[in-house]
Amino acid sequence: MAESYRIIKSPTEGFYKEKGSKFLGFAYQVNNLDEVKKKLEALKKEYYDARHWCYAHIIEADQHQLIRANDDGEPNHSAGDPILGQIRSFDFTNTLVVVVRYFGGTKLGVSGLVHAYKTAAEDALQKAEIEVVEIKQDFKVEYGYEKTSDAMRIINDFGVEIKNQEFLEICTLFGRIEPEKFEALKDKLSLIQLIARKL
Repeated sequence: MAESYRIIKSPTEGFYKEKGSKFLGFAYQVNNLDEVKKKLEALKKEYYDARHWCYAHIIEADQHQLIRANDDGEPNHSAGDPILGQIRSFDFTNTLVVVVRYFGGTKLGVSGLVHAYKTAAEDALQKAEIEVVEIKQDFKVEYGYEKTSDAMRIINDFGVEIKNQEFLEICTLFGRIEPEKFEALKDKLSLIQLIARKL
């Protein structure tokens, strides 16, 4: 499994023109399908007089990917797949690219469409500022208050990112760690009778 993935920091736009048809490319960072829906609705509202709103996305979700390509009425595989191919070639995740087409009166043919959608998507993506996100494992540990100092020593030794802590009779710590370090952390905590559970 990849230990990190690349996202675009902020929205970008691209453009391509062929025989009167205009292709407007829009690239966004998205984290779930609800965000995809909202971005599409906003573009359809703003560019209400366009002919097609073709798109593709790759979203990292619970250690698997949500991948979709949509031709929105263009010939099969002539729009969504070329857009998806560009997201993959730039190695982006949590990314949505929409290409809005204004028809110019001349048909481009399937190969012409593939080139146009690919180029508009590429133009938007190559302008993107890249951020690398480390993939981490969320977990929680519960322990008696008297074991706080022992637990915290181990947690600090492993460089755990602490998300939240509750100090009660039974304390709870919610943390994040690199997936490959989790088993070693779990083993170390078990030496003081503590159990770390993945979330």
